[in-house]
Amino acid sequence: MLELAIGIILGCCALGAGSAMIAGIGPGIGEGNAVAAACEAIGRQPESRSSVTTTMLMGCAVAETTGLYALVIAILLIFVAPGMFVNLLMSTIS
Repeated sequence: MLELAIGIILGCCALGAGSAMIAGIGPGIGEGNAVAAACEAIGRQPESRSSVTTTMLMGCAVAETTGLYALVIAILLIFVAPGMFVNLLMSTIS
């Protein structure tokens, strides 16, 4: 019975980490759209290149934080959470 509970804990942590990494899709799409729009804007008005590039880079940096947060959550779910949950399970049994 204990092995089944530990297996469920490990499986749920792995599923949670995988679903957290789905959040990496959003920043990729958003940054691609931002760069495309910036290239279009620079193509229309080449003299505004520096301000468009600065704004685009700042927006991409902000958008990238979502992917980094998802990566941190996934790493925690893979390496930290299983040990915590297994220790909690062991303490409730004893």
